[in-house]
Amino acid sequence: MEFVHDDFLLHSEVARRLYHDYAETEPILDYHSHLSPADIANDRCFKNLFEIWLEGDHYKWRAMRTNGVPERFVTGNASPHEKFLAWARTAPFTLRNPLYHWTHLELKRYFGIGELLTETNAQSVWERANAELTSGGLTTQGILRKFKVRALCTTDDPCDDLAHHRKINASNLGFRVYPTYRPDKAFLVGDPTAFHPWVGRLQKVSGIDIASLRDFLDALKQRHDFFHEQGGRLSDHGLSHCFAVPCTESQAVAIFAQARSGQAASPVEQEQFASFLMLFLGALDAQKGWTKQLHLGALRSMNTRALCELGPDTGFDSIGDWPQASALCTYLDRLEQEHALPKTIIYNLNPADNYVFATAIGNFQDGSIAGKIQYGSGWWFLDQKEAMEWQINALSNAGLLSRFVGMLTDSRSFMSFPRHEYFRRVLCNLLGDDVEKGELPHDEFLLGSMVRNICFGNAERYFGLALAPAAEPRTEAVTGR
Repeated sequence: MEFVHDDFLLHSEVARRLYHDYAETEPILDYHSHLSPADIANDRCFKNLFEIWLEGDHYKWRAMRTNGVPERFVTGNASPHEKFLAWARTAPFTLRNPLYHWTHLELKRYFGIGELLTETNAQSVWERANAELTSGGLTTQGILRKFKVRALCTTDDPCDDLAHHRKINASNLGFRVYPTYRPDKAFLVGDPTAFHPWVGRLQKVSGIDIASLRDFLDALKQRHDFFHEQGGRLSDHGLSHCFAVPCTESQAVAIFAQARSGQAASPVEQEQFASFLMLFLGALDAQKGWTKQLHLGALRSMNTRALCELGPDTGFDSIGDWPQASALCTYLDRLEQEHALPKTIIYNLNPADNYVFATAIGNFQDGSIAGKIQYGSGWWFLDQKEAMEWQINALSNAGLLSRFVGMLTDSRSFMSFPRHEYFRRVLCNLLGDDVEKGELPHDEFLLGSMVRNICFGNAERYFGLALAPAAEPRTEAVTGR
């Protein structure tokens, strides 16, 4: 039997029925990714397995470095073929790392290759995968259709013109691609050398002369409006922790002015300005019925030499250990006091915060929307089997798993769509185990309806995105309404 078989990760008959009869055929709403809208708009055709699989995958890069692979074969000037061979030599050493599961699930789902990747069969795998890639079916648009992606959300700077999104959504491709408003650079008052040119870009694209904080806020709102016009319904922030210290408008005015004059804000001032800005942006999201995403807890670019030589997002990040509970709840509470708390998803990177986040969401549910405040899926170092189970268990114990909006890819790789399958198998297996132990009723309709909703239905209702028509009729899940 091949390692990745029909019942991979499904350890009971109940789990197998839940997956195959309810989860497997559900389409995908991938509401958070870092995929390139240009690649989708241009229907990129990948020349070889390296381009689609290794080109930007810092998970694999970290494993290769750990396995003693020189940087030349990771991000350096070695040929694509040499880099793939280096990964093939590394793959057998990833046993018990989620990369081992992902590697073989991806090879199976994209290329029909069911054998274990080793140095011995690397050349054969390379040739077979490349033949599939050059046949024309696995272009970026073909991949989205293959995996039944109804809608996908990219991650975009407020200064982006979103031309690629417009091109995609003007065509009848069978899916939609929407922007996500991520204004991380708006917070860089502590680094005027980065902040000043970005404000210049914002000024140009918004058409607003930014001479004051009020002009700055108006420009951010103008871009927020523009994203909404293009179908965007989500924002996102990548933060070490939530910002929630008091900051008056006059203090924010002064901090902005000094940053524009080239004087860096102090750490205290940075925190104040970020707190002010987060309240402003939260209110914008609430006014338009958007969903705000908060990705909290990443310790980024810790290797200074590697950062200087290779740049950010190259695999030198880890889990941070900032206190999260008080600031997070204070931020949400301040928005709630102003009746300006939008639908919100909070993601933690430190598993020590699982129950902190799972209980925090319960403080701000208001009965207006089912699951208005969401505890997000396992993220980054936690998007693997064990940590997915931790997240599901924490949410189940402290909230309503039935209202969870499910998995996402959070990826720069077009090979990552099997992450949805992986999550669905983990979910069904966990529920199946509970039934086997007598901890859940053996009621297939009850459980199956919940599974379908978590896989797709909850997200479809929650985000309010205009979806491409379904490719084929689908039995609707129970909504609970």
